[in-house]
Amino acid sequence: MTTIDPHSPVPKYFQLRAILLDLIESAELPVDAPIPSERELCVRYRLSRMTVRQGVDQLVSEGRLYRVPGKGTFVARPKIEMPLRLVSFTEDMLARGLRPGALDLDRRTVPADARLARIFDVEPGTQIHVIERLRTADGEPMALERAHILASLAPDLLDRRLADRSLYGVLEAVYGLVFDAGDQTIDASLADAADARHLQIARGSAVLLLQRRSYTGGVCAELGVSTYRADRYQIHTALGNPPPHS
Repeated sequence: MTTIDPHSPVPKYFQLRAILLDLIESAELPVDAPIPSERELCVRYRLSRMTVRQGVDQLVSEGRLYRVPGKGTFVARPKIEMPLRLVSFTEDMLARGLRPGALDLDRRTVPADARLARIFDVEPGTQIHVIERLRTADGEPMALERAHILASLAPDLLDRRLADRSLYGVLEAVYGLVFDAGDQTIDASLADAADARHLQIARGSAVLLLQRRSYTGGVCAELGVSTYRADRYQIHTALGNPPPHS
């Protein structure tokens, strides 16, 4: 679609959205390139300013465009698909050709409360390592990871250097822990002041809240609670029809 069809049942602002999206996805408008001004879009497609603004606002809300006050509207970087499989952040970023990073924020050992005891299927008071790290891709903050690990499986883990290293890689190389199963839930949330500061986003920005349990030999060894920037991630899954009943 390169023109606006005034007789189409599709709203004009949505037709404009489709035109701009095609320019973005075909790389005619590359990342960080400015899009035409509202005035130019009005003239080119014979639209009212309100219609143009509605179409552009739609793409801004979807994270495909971003605004810089006083300068204009620009093409945003494409979002990263959230992996729906048991893979470390480091492996995922390397597979995408990005440079993974990790900045230590906190590490401590705590006694399991009733909730953690239930998750790990251990007695309350069992020692649990908690490691909080800021994860980056090519230097850009992407996620906050809070890993809870059974201390008995990795006794001196908190004494080891973890900055810019894969936690899963350390667990496998040093302690022989290989996660062979897991489950994950993903919820929508809003960034609080502390998380927003670390992720370099505005307080109240949309985030994805992940909770993942990882198992080794049927034993829950890790609970990961992570906060991901929703403006940099999207969830993609393949769908199919079930086979007909015979």
